[in-house]
Amino acid sequence: MAFHSWKWLLLLGRQNTLAKVWRSRRGGPSLCWKRCCHWSTGKSLDPEVRAFLEENTEVTNSGHLTPEIRLRLLTPRCRFWREKPDLWPYGDPFWAIYWPGGQALSRYILDNPCVVKGRSVLDLGSGCGATAIAAVMSGASHVLANDIDPIAGMAMILNCELNHLNPFPITIKNIINSEAGNWDLIVLGDMFYDEQLADGLHHWLQKCIRIHQTEVLIGDPGRHQFLSHSIHSQLHKVIEYSLPEYTRQENYGLTSSIVWSYQPSNGLDDS
Repeated sequence: MAFHSWKWLLLLGRQNTLAKVWRSRRGGPSLCWKRCCHWSTGKSLDPEVRAFLEENTEVTNSGHLTPEIRLRLLTPRCRFWREKPDLWPYGDPFWAIYWPGGQALSRYILDNPCVVKGRSVLDLGSGCGATAIAAVMSGASHVLANDIDPIAGMAMILNCELNHLNPFPITIKNIINSEAGNWDLIVLGDMFYDEQLADGLHHWLQKCIRIHQTEVLIGDPGRHQFLSHSIHSQLHKVIEYSLPEYTRQENYGLTSSIVWSYQPSNGLDDS
């Protein structure tokens, strides 16, 4: 099975597996900048994993909304675009795809640096780390990237190196349902692919906004699971981007991606 077909499975069903992992890994105490479990330098990378990722991904900045950012991704020129997915040794590489919601968030931050400048930013479900990288490039004072896949964390460090940035803190704990962290801004893209996970996100984001007045930006190309969720009625459309042709082909007909501002009403019950 070629990776392109495998990617179709990710879009349709295998994300449910990842969603189950998000739901099962309960967050511990609230994470702060100095206490979070993270990588901060390339020296912490396993040399064998680094070599594998460098050999089996392609460095690219084309076909996406953010040519300013170079990323290691799986492309048609990579071995695992054609190999059987079971031969990939580290679990489903969701991080190796630059999903359209993340592209929209990253483009918006690069075009509007005032959104993050001098602020603390949490990139939830960071994947390849592009949105966190955009936040650093745009002057955020603190950036924390969060993804439950440890290989994603390693890939983010490689992507920081590609963009001549010092690696930002990366936590691989599931912080959804933990105590509300005190961030100025939370950004998340392409996370509403499972109803139960979406419910948990909705509840936790409400709590962050209520306790800390956190601003929340969500990137999504308009998938059914997102549009049909109750959170959608509490979103304000910030901007819509037309997706490049390559990204359209990768995502089976999706033509645009939107950045939304989450603005729950004061009367919502987050208990």
